[in-house]
Amino acid sequence: MNVSRKNGQKDATNISEGIHIVAKPVGPMCNLNCEYCFYLEKQALFGRKRKYRMSDDILRAFIVNYATAQPTPVVEFVWQGGEPTLLGIDFFKKVIAMQGPFSHQKMITNSLQTNGTLLTDEWCDFLKKHNFMVGISIDGPKAIHDRYRRDPQGSGTFDRVMQGLELLQKHKIEYNVLACVARDTATQPLDVYRFLRDQGVEFIQFTPIVERRPDARCSQLGLRLAGPATLDKQTQQTEVTPWTVVPEEYGDFLIAIYEEWVHHDVGKVFVMNFEWALNAWIGNPSPVCIHAEQCGRSVVVEHNGDVYACDHCVYPQYKLGNISADNLFQMVEKSVRSGFGITKETALPRWCRECEVLAACRGGCPKHRFARTYYDEPGLHYLCAGYKKFFLHIRKYLRAMATLLENGLPASYVMNAVKGPLMIKLDER
Repeated sequence: MNVSRKNGQKDATNISEGIHIVAKPVGPMCNLNCEYCFYLEKQALFGRKRKYRMSDDILRAFIVNYATAQPTPVVEFVWQGGEPTLLGIDFFKKVIAMQGPFSHQKMITNSLQTNGTLLTDEWCDFLKKHNFMVGISIDGPKAIHDRYRRDPQGSGTFDRVMQGLELLQKHKIEYNVLACVARDTATQPLDVYRFLRDQGVEFIQFTPIVERRPDARCSQLGLRLAGPATLDKQTQQTEVTPWTVVPEEYGDFLIAIYEEWVHHDVGKVFVMNFEWALNAWIGNPSPVCIHAEQCGRSVVVEHNGDVYACDHCVYPQYKLGNISADNLFQMVEKSVRSGFGITKETALPRWCRECEVLAACRGGCPKHRFARTYYDEPGLHYLCAGYKKFFLHIRKYLRAMATLLENGLPASYVMNAVKGPLMIKLDER
């Protein structure tokens, strides 16, 4: 659940040319205890009684290594957790100071993913001054948000999060909202969307919650959730958690919001899931890893400097090295050469390779490819039915928007077209 300058997911733009890193400077520490969180349990891997805080030496090694290894003109630092604001403003003042020597060579940007509960005017003054992009997690109105997003005492966090949102808006900080779609949330799509829209939120990303019960290997590590899917039919754990979204209900969730959006809000509200679909329709490479053909260049650096192949793969078998001892670019190349990212494409089952929405879906995130196809092939994404239902439903609108763009007209004109002859004609195709 990451944030970039334009969306809340890992940005894969120019992924063949550059590196993307999510930094976890506070590791799995958080002041909340969200029911569906997959990262808090990583304390079992790092030691539950340890102090999770990136040291100055590790921080300096990360900044220097990243700024010098990144071949692109822009170096985007993404700070996540856990909850990174637990480190305090002074930590991020050090970040800015350490980035300073590289600001004349590269464009340095910073993004912060937060639950928003610890934001203050002082925090926002700092974030605004240094042009941080902020991703804030809000699942919807109070009853929906508090269903899963609670603190360690079991109390809802909605009121504190909304105070954080108001501060971001007050200080005119660039922000977007990451809304997680768990099982209960998926049944209330318009309540979620209309609430966020009415709060003045312009950029939204919906992230489906998919987690499995632990397999034997993860249980031995002291984890309550399964790791990334494998193709081993004998050992694959397929039982999902009670909060995991139902595939077709996730598709229905996106469809209901899309219908509302395409009739009323195109050009005013930007739902990243819809932007990605249009991007795929017009033939551009996916700007997000889950729908890219391959992955492998979006890595994670933990609080102790350890580098892993993916945010979803912070497990011993996916460790690439340590930022203070190893070259970052070489670690990324090691990930790619190992086949980690390439298999996202090469391991697709026949069912996916023959699918009419493959160009939009690309099989989804490999972590969640634990279902089996009609042909009893392994490697099918758990949300396949939902993704397919959504992408098929919106094709007529994508055709209309593509036609508008080809003719030099804004995509927002689709709101006029949906009731006119153009949409009727496209719907018949």
